[in-house]
Amino acid sequence: MQNGLILAAADQNTQVIKAEDISKGAAPEAITKQADSNSAAPITARKNPQGQFTQLIFIVLLFAVMYFILFRGPKKRQQQQDQLVKALKKNDRVQTIGGILGTVLEVTDTEITLKIDESNNTKIRVLPSAINKVIEQK
Repeated sequence: MQNGLILAAADQNTQVIKAEDISKGAAPEAITKQADSNSAAPITARKNPQGQFTQLIFIVLLFAVMYFILFRGPKKRQQQQDQLVKALKKNDRVQTIGGILGTVLEVTDTEITLKIDESNNTKIRVLPSAINKVIEQK
């Protein structure tokens, strides 16, 4: 018996296996032999087509998870921020992303005016995206 591999023209789903590998039990389930009995014919094994389908499902699931992590989460957070800003009204207590606490005096599309000090009547203008949360008054 020959120790080398004999390469034969085969389709993409076919692989060549050594004859001694078969005797050791390392061959896949579906084994076919060529009909030429004079030479040491290569033995081919078909790959499992269901394995390719499993890989495809894995890739699709990977892209679905990536979509939810990279796109859906930030988009949902932006929608919540927009709803928060649209619901603001005069005299609401808010906290900015910088930690400044204030009372809403005026809300426009481009800026929000906050009163941050009662005694000095100090006002500050911030962007709507700078509002972190509305503080509930008890």
